[in-house]
Amino acid sequence: MSTVRVGANSSVTRTLVVWIPDWPVRAHALAEEISPDSPIALVDRELVFACSAAARAEGVRRGLRIREAQAKCPELLVFDYDSALDHRSFEPVVSAIEAIMPGVQVLRPGTCALRSRGPSRYYGGEEQAARMLLNTLASLQTLRSDTHPDSADVINARIAIADGRFAAEQATRMTAHPRTAAPIIRIVPPGGSPAFLAPHPIETIGDLPLATLLRRLGLTTLGDFAGLDFRDVRARFGETGVHAHGLASGTDVRRVTPRLPPRLRDIEMSFEPPLELVDQITFAFRTAAEGFVAELTQALLVCTGIRVELHTEAGGMHERSWGHPRWFSASDVVDRIRWQVQGRTGAGNGALRSAITKVRVVPEELDSIVNYETGLWGSTPDDRVHHGLSRVQSLLGHEGVVTASIGGGRGVAERQVLVPWGDPVAAQPTIAPPWPGAVPLPAPSTVFERPQGVTVRAAGGATVEVTERGALSGPPLLFLAEAGAPVARLHPLTAWAGPWAVHERWWDQEKARSFHRFQVVDADGTAWLLALHNHEWWAEARYD
Repeated sequence: MSTVRVGANSSVTRTLVVWIPDWPVRAHALAEEISPDSPIALVDRELVFACSAAARAEGVRRGLRIREAQAKCPELLVFDYDSALDHRSFEPVVSAIEAIMPGVQVLRPGTCALRSRGPSRYYGGEEQAARMLLNTLASLQTLRSDTHPDSADVINARIAIADGRFAAEQATRMTAHPRTAAPIIRIVPPGGSPAFLAPHPIETIGDLPLATLLRRLGLTTLGDFAGLDFRDVRARFGETGVHAHGLASGTDVRRVTPRLPPRLRDIEMSFEPPLELVDQITFAFRTAAEGFVAELTQALLVCTGIRVELHTEAGGMHERSWGHPRWFSASDVVDRIRWQVQGRTGAGNGALRSAITKVRVVPEELDSIVNYETGLWGSTPDDRVHHGLSRVQSLLGHEGVVTASIGGGRGVAERQVLVPWGDPVAAQPTIAPPWPGAVPLPAPSTVFERPQGVTVRAAGGATVEVTERGALSGPPLLFLAEAGAPVARLHPLTAWAGPWAVHERWWDQEKARSFHRFQVVDADGTAWLLALHNHEWWAEARYD
């Protein structure tokens, strides 16, 4: 292999990389209160984004479609990937690392990098620094729940030190012992990164089109690619190829850029002995909530979104994010804590199984206070409405006051979603999803909470039916908006359209249903949206 030529000002930073395998899966397993050892797949844009070790053992891989993954593993638990949850759950790990080794750069949730020089000099060597960091992470009980208290109790991290971030990241992938999942430290000696990277396959470079082209040219390993002169690589592949050539050669000149730790504005309160009654918890936290709001006001900020964490005596933690249509006052914070504690009591899957030892409130969304100042002539009507609804909500509970929003679905009733007052409402997408069989626009103005039975007859008085081939037994001519009424009271129809066949959840025998939709106009000029289901006619909505 020829010598790699590097510029005089280039220098490779000795880098320490920490990698926690399957972090997105573990974070979502904690949020769903299931064991991370279960076959789990996280889906993003209908493709598998990450999967657990149990799922990989059944053949599930990143990039598979949902149906392909479920075909390989019928017991697969599928969840939507939540990037915010992924980053938020990794924050305690980063904070633990920063407590003993400042200067952490988060590469992605589950992986971070540090400059190795400072920690190795402080702790007496690279091996000692890595061992200290490993022991700290091993004692960090972040992934534990009441549902599975023995699973994922200890973070199994992998640590590697090498010349450059790229080589250190590849070394972390090789730290697991073939017969055990115990974490092992791997240190590539200074100057040894080129030899360490040489046998790796060319796909390790991370650029799939470039790797495919290089393999076609006969360059199957990083060592083969690094053996090329960088001037020839620049002439053939441009700057992208030069960057990839530097990674393959073990001369990754990317610096470790430490993050700036965010200013902590969260509040927490510990209870000794642990508390079980809701009134005790909220009464004890009221003073802290007032101080929390006062501190934000002094900084000319208001909080529009918080996250409440409930830590239990058994070591579990329950968290939930709360939104607010305006901004949180001290009483609003206390109300959210009360509702969350009340929602976690009982015998359900999310019930608290032990007393609460600590309550922590973290501000997730902050805004300038100038956007919420009272007007010159007092509060606006919207403010008065908000205060009134919030008061009713504090008396009836979080689900007691709801607002309507538009969701997705084929039916008109499915598209109306009731959201608790104060919770964020999902923005309407600019492009509607392709819902086959959906009701065409314009949408009806009156949607019945429950479909109303109606009568639709043909000319001879027989009930109109739809055959298996989708043909009508006769044109609908008579209509009455009350099922079971005498034929003499039926009124003629002036217009009708349909049928449109709708087949929903055909893969689920319990929830599958098939029916036909119609649009009719009665003699009074009122249009109706009808459905023929199991030989019975129903009115779903009315066009007023």
